[in-house]
Amino acid sequence: MLEKKISIIVPVFNEQSVIRSFHERLSIVLGRLNLFSEVIYINDGSTDDTKTQLKMIRSQDSKVAILNLSRNFGKEIAVTAGLDYSNGDAVIIIDADLQDPPELIFDFVKWWEQGYDVVYGKRESRAGDPYFKKITAFCFYRIMRLLCPVSIPVDTGDFRLLSRKAVDALKQIKEHSRFMKGLYAWIGFPQKAVLYNRDARFLGKTKWNYWRLWNFAIDGVASFSMAPLRVASYIGLLISLMSFLYGMIIISKTLLFGEVIKGYPSLMTVILFLGGIQLMVMGIIGEYIGRIFNEVKMRPLYFIESYEPVDLVSELKQPAFCGDK
Repeated sequence: MLEKKISIIVPVFNEQSVIRSFHERLSIVLGRLNLFSEVIYINDGSTDDTKTQLKMIRSQDSKVAILNLSRNFGKEIAVTAGLDYSNGDAVIIIDADLQDPPELIFDFVKWWEQGYDVVYGKRESRAGDPYFKKITAFCFYRIMRLLCPVSIPVDTGDFRLLSRKAVDALKQIKEHSRFMKGLYAWIGFPQKAVLYNRDARFLGKTKWNYWRLWNFAIDGVASFSMAPLRVASYIGLLISLMSFLYGMIIISKTLLFGEVIKGYPSLMTVILFLGGIQLMVMGIIGEYIGRIFNEVKMRPLYFIESYEPVDLVSELKQPAFCGDK
């Protein structure tokens, strides 16, 4: 296996408190793998001391590459940049907060050697997450599975291994509204789940507040499902049918019995109800139109401020280093 190479992609944003602990733990794992390796840190516009910490790590480890984005583009784009710059036979995506254990990489590599192109970690438990977040995450993954034409694995994040074949497939997808969890499933290829218990965050604070998670959920649904548009059409058709039937009843009642003008509260209720439905449907349509607007501009997905690659001379010496471990 020494002739094969593995790339580790680590998107980071304001992770100064945990990045060195993460790299120490990851290095122990990589030292025990009988593989060439590189670690690509994608600095997604961090505003703390993360960039300096990464430079210190690179000065001590020749297998480390640093990709600094010009600003904060978001995790989905940062992962995409890492895939673009990776050149391993297999690529592993992992967060730096140590919630996903680097030791699971051994299992990922084992299943990859057996022919799986995508090996992903499936969470059996989520230590440290609030109860409300656990419930919403549970519901989100199952709703996505019902709405999407492809089967997206439940309780699964970005922590996974991708073969070179899978990475090359993902690199062909240039859409801007990227829901990576859906794209991993959409490309197909043999996939394998590895169960694990997700740890609490080691240090620092999560960047995913509920507002960002809500927008993330909307992106996921709008990127992979036309169901909201169909539901809006069905609601409009149902209300139109009900309105027609109610109108026929009113006309018949007026012709047969006459009608005294009355019902201001009921009239306002109907108007507000129909107005609310119309605004909701327009909002759904607007989400899709907004994505069309972003795509037709054809802007680049990201810009690179600087790139510090792996020291190729030192990399050639890795087999002896791995053997010592």
